[in-house]
Amino acid sequence: MKFCSTCGARVSLKIPEGEDRLRHVCDTCHTIHYQNPKIITGVIVTHGEQVLLCRRAIEPRYGLWTYPAGFMENAETSAQAAAREAQEEAQVELKNQRLFSVVDVPQANHVHVIYCAELAHEVYGAGVESLEVRLFAESAIPWETLAFQSVRRNLELFLADRQQNRQQVHHIQFA
Repeated sequence: MKFCSTCGARVSLKIPEGEDRLRHVCDTCHTIHYQNPKIITGVIVTHGEQVLLCRRAIEPRYGLWTYPAGFMENAETSAQAAAREAQEEAQVELKNQRLFSVVDVPQANHVHVIYCAELAHEVYGAGVESLEVRLFAESAIPWETLAFQSVRRNLELFLADRQQNRQQVHHIQFA
């Protein structure tokens, strides 16, 4: 960041009084510009015993499989964001949506808020960010071509919980 979004003047990196880390601070109006983690929401969608996955049509990880997920927008809840991503990427409507996990990814400055839900109707298809969308039996999940380690870990936990008939919220941390 080089210029203040409030007044347009140059900013400098400094530690503001009462804080303990470097921030971009405007040299003129003294506005502190905080850079905070981004929130990503996603949803593990099921239909019976099958899990819905999307093959990515965008970078990063073009062509690899994931559950519907993306950045949360202003003025929406995390649950609304997850449902929106499911609609945009897989053209699905959800029912019985519940919080499944919170994933800390500090090296990427991300926090993932993941839900699980069921298909409201057996209708799905590829949105503009997906090459294809499919329902997979547990034995057919393409583990070697999943897009992200967080997707793998969430699916592993989800399937283990389902097998043991548990419903819990997980906290996952990637170093």
